[in-house]
Amino acid sequence: MQFFAKQLRRQATDTEQLLWRHLRARRLDGFKFRRQVVIEPYIVDFACLEAKLIIEADGGQHGEQQDRDYARTEYLRARGYRVLRFWNHEILTETQAVLEQIHNELIQSPHPIPSPGERGD
Repeated sequence: MQFFAKQLRRQATDTEQLLWRHLRARRLDGFKFRRQVVIEPYIVDFACLEAKLIIEADGGQHGEQQDRDYARTEYLRARGYRVLRFWNHEILTETQAVLEQIHNELIQSPHPIPSPGERGD
């Protein structure tokens, strides 16, 4: 599963790349995000493990698999994660609004202040 997650990181969509530019390297209020994170049996698009927040970027195929997405979200919520889903077109055309929504969700959870050596990507 780790191998597949690594492949997904290498083959990121334009939408994932855009969102990653804003989330990586603790750019969003000091929170550390990872991309294509394995949370068995799934691989989630983005995760801030310290805040237990998952961000999913949904393309057109997700309109046809809503039941599967719902089951996946419920599985993750049962493990203590909060899940935010955004359509790709939202991320591409309303980037600031998406980032504000993510930020608002993050500040609801306290997170440790990293030491200077932990601030890397």
